[in-house]
Amino acid sequence: MINIRGINFEENLKNGMGLEFYDLSHPWGLGQPCWPYFEDVKIERLHSMAKSGVLTQRITTVMHSGTHIDAPGHVVEGAPFMDEVPLPHFFGTGVVVSIPKDEWGVVTPDDLEKVTPKIQPGDIVIVNTGWHKHYGDNQKYYGYSPGFYKEAGEWFAAKKVKMVGTDTQALDHPLATAIGPHGPGWPNGLLPFVCMDYKKRTGRDVLQDFPEWEPCHRAILSAGICGFENVGGEIDKVTGKRVTFAGFPWRWTKGDGCIVRLVAMIDPSGKYRIESGRG
Repeated sequence: MINIRGINFEENLKNGMGLEFYDLSHPWGLGQPCWPYFEDVKIERLHSMAKSGVLTQRITTVMHSGTHIDAPGHVVEGAPFMDEVPLPHFFGTGVVVSIPKDEWGVVTPDDLEKVTPKIQPGDIVIVNTGWHKHYGDNQKYYGYSPGFYKEAGEWFAAKKVKMVGTDTQALDHPLATAIGPHGPGWPNGLLPFVCMDYKKRTGRDVLQDFPEWEPCHRAILSAGICGFENVGGEIDKVTGKRVTFAGFPWRWTKGDGCIVRLVAMIDPSGKYRIESGRG
């Protein structure tokens, strides 16, 4: 049901299909929080209501913005791009699991083994560290977040999950990205003060604890497992539950990633069925 002032969000939970829909995406628009080396999102009105009686907007953005999905070709040369990933990868059953972490915490295989519900082969797995609460244009969210590292990525690949998602800034710990002294961030990191703060607080250089650049990205994407970054929205409402996910990207030729609306669905009655295809 459409309200003249906007969407009636009660319909997400009460609708003719009997399904409950939960939006796990952050709102996206002008003033969008951006990863430290990306340009700001630009949105222009080519036509406005006052001028033309119609609204038409032009958007200039990187696709790794807000809640989005990484294609294998994002970091693995020769791997599939967005339009080459089979559609079943973007839909299916899985879990949203709680693994609370503080600043710079690392999500370990032991953490993943202990979660409830249990992670099963073929699952879409979303990890709620609690960090989505800090999402915004701030250094805490991007530079001090917890995250996955090599061991977690290898665990996901060995478990043969379908997809991996996190409520943090990337599929890797920030100090294993270009925020640290890796790749485009070499030699001081995109946020050198974060690296210096890490040394001050731990007594160790970033490269001592995070010597590899985006090893979780590489472990899962090289195994054909795409990843969702910056998951948020109503994630807390479905944490600890087994759900059905849908998160389809554009059919973008040679796309390395794509902004996506990630949705978790629950069927309380168990009566809803996908159509058989018969007339």
